[in-house]
Formats: sequence, C-alpha cells, structure tokens
Amino acid sequence: MSNYRKDKPSAASSLRPLAAAELEKRVREAREELLALRLKKATGAVENPARFRALRREVARCLTVLGQNAKK
Repeated sequence: MSNYRKDKPSAASSLRPLAAAELEKRVREAREELLALRLKKATGAVENPARFRALRREVARCLTVLGQNAKK
C-alpha cells in the first residue's frame, strides 16, 4: 500500500517558487556534500549512508524544477 497523502505537499512543490539562482546554489551545495561523503566513504568514516540517497534525490528534484522552469 502506498504512503501517498494528497494533503501533504511534495518536496518539489516547495522548490517551485525558488529562483533559478537559488536552485543552482542548492544543486552545487548538494554535489559538494556528495563529494565530501564519497571521500569519507573511502576512509570508512561515513556516519549516515542514507544521506547519499537523500542528496542524489535533492539534486534530481532541483534539476527537474530548473528544467520545468526553462520550458516555460
């Protein structure tokens, strides 16, 4: 069964009102954090491995909204 709730806003809907510069800044920061996590992973010092997935999804959401705004 899905955990979808119609009254709960999606993560992408909170990103839509942001300016393109702010979205690009978020993408850059998330990619930098991903790089830092990869370096920690190489040394075996990653505290929260689920953060990789969360950051990849954040980048994807931001890029999706940027693409949608570019089409408008």
